[in-house]
Amino acid sequence: MSRIDGEPAGPAAPTLRRHAGPWSLWGLGVSVAVTGEFAGWNSGLIEGGFGGMLVATILISVMYLAMSLSAAELSAALPYAGGAYGFVRVALGPWLGCAAGIAQIVAYTAAAAAIAVSFGGFVASLGRQAGVDLPDFVWWGALYVLFVIFNVLGVVALFRLAITLALLALAALVGFWVVAVPAFDLTYALDVVAAPGGSTWLPNGLAGIAWAIPFAVWFYVGVEAVTLAGEETADPARAIPRGFLWSIVTLIAVAVPTLVLNSGVPPGATAVGLSTEPLLLAFSTVLAGQCGATLIAALGIAGQAASFHAMIYAYGRSIYAMGRAGYLPARLATLHAERRTPYVALIAGGVIGFVAALAGRLLPEALGLEAMLIAMAGFAAVFVCILSMIAFLRLRRDYPDMPRPYHSPAGATGAMTALVIAVAALGFMLVDRHLVTGIYGAAGFILLGLLHFALRGRHRLRPAPEETAAAALTASPVAEADAGKRPAHV
Repeated sequence: MSRIDGEPAGPAAPTLRRHAGPWSLWGLGVSVAVTGEFAGWNSGLIEGGFGGMLVATILISVMYLAMSLSAAELSAALPYAGGAYGFVRVALGPWLGCAAGIAQIVAYTAAAAAIAVSFGGFVASLGRQAGVDLPDFVWWGALYVLFVIFNVLGVVALFRLAITLALLALAALVGFWVVAVPAFDLTYALDVVAAPGGSTWLPNGLAGIAWAIPFAVWFYVGVEAVTLAGEETADPARAIPRGFLWSIVTLIAVAVPTLVLNSGVPPGATAVGLSTEPLLLAFSTVLAGQCGATLIAALGIAGQAASFHAMIYAYGRSIYAMGRAGYLPARLATLHAERRTPYVALIAGGVIGFVAALAGRLLPEALGLEAMLIAMAGFAAVFVCILSMIAFLRLRRDYPDMPRPYHSPAGATGAMTALVIAVAALGFMLVDRHLVTGIYGAAGFILLGLLHFALRGRHRLRPAPEETAAAALTASPVAEADAGKRPAHV
């Protein structure tokens, strides 16, 4: 089992290698979420119109900024490989910790599968142009194999590739802005036909803002993966808050211009909202010719490769941490003896994602495979956000003297703000008929995880760092004095 200091206990017990600094974590945070700038958010234009989607994006930006400040405090104090799972386990006990951990795994594996479907389809179309005609799922598998290998190679190469891909994806977005600004016309953004009682800006009225919120979440899904690098960061107390906040600020800075410009150029918000590749559609319309085609190819590859690479990292660390603690089979916590990466967890998550994508092919086409996977990822991510913010508030209230190398400037107010918006977003997801298949799928996986914990996992818990921290808190003088008021966590 790994020790919290990340150093090896012996040749037979490899541990995660500490390497990352603030810029490595910035690259991870930007990479994991940047695909949301390229696609996934755009259906919110149909649900809420340009005005509704803009307001929803601002609200979700506030939620993620507040969440990031709170999670940065938690990750500096509890720098564990499980990220949010570890925070929730320490603060709220093993059952909710298990629920958060399984939901976190669902979020990252479903998001990776959604990207694999989109990325694989894009690569398949390029292959057909080159005379190589293979089914899309063959490309999905090839991408999984390639990027899992990249992740197994080691943390140094992993973070360097994350930074490189993040910079390429951001450069692609900036290139789109440069091309789109001269062609921007607000009338294109406002071309969604208004329903009775609606307006040009809000075609579905104020309710459209609510319906757009789940799609605005996709701009930022996965950025909390920065917290998963706690045991691979050289100075987590300093580096994690910096890298985390730099990444969320970067993502907010690119989300709003992308939304505005992508909606306000030909062919207009309606066509963009219905497209599976909204940025590429707008880019190809504005920029024609062979040079344009080359740029479009680079644009699609940069964003999807960045997020696919980082999502694989995220689900690998999530599975590893829960296997190490006993919530999942211990075999999943096996590290490569030389590379010190959780290769079994990386492979297992890839198999789960690939099988989920294949199974999703059996759905009626009207439900949409990508839409289902995106709904699963979004629902699970918001669920984890809710539990994380409750954990933050619980630790602030019950353990004010717990060492905190970094304090969120927004404090409990920021966590409560993120919590309220996240609960509202989750509620709107639950009543949106377009998302119901994905939500049922995510909820089903979480319940299966809890069932495994009830039957086997809770009897096999081991002293992983988060388990040790929970035991230490419940044994503290403050906890002993309050023992009659609340149940022990362990």
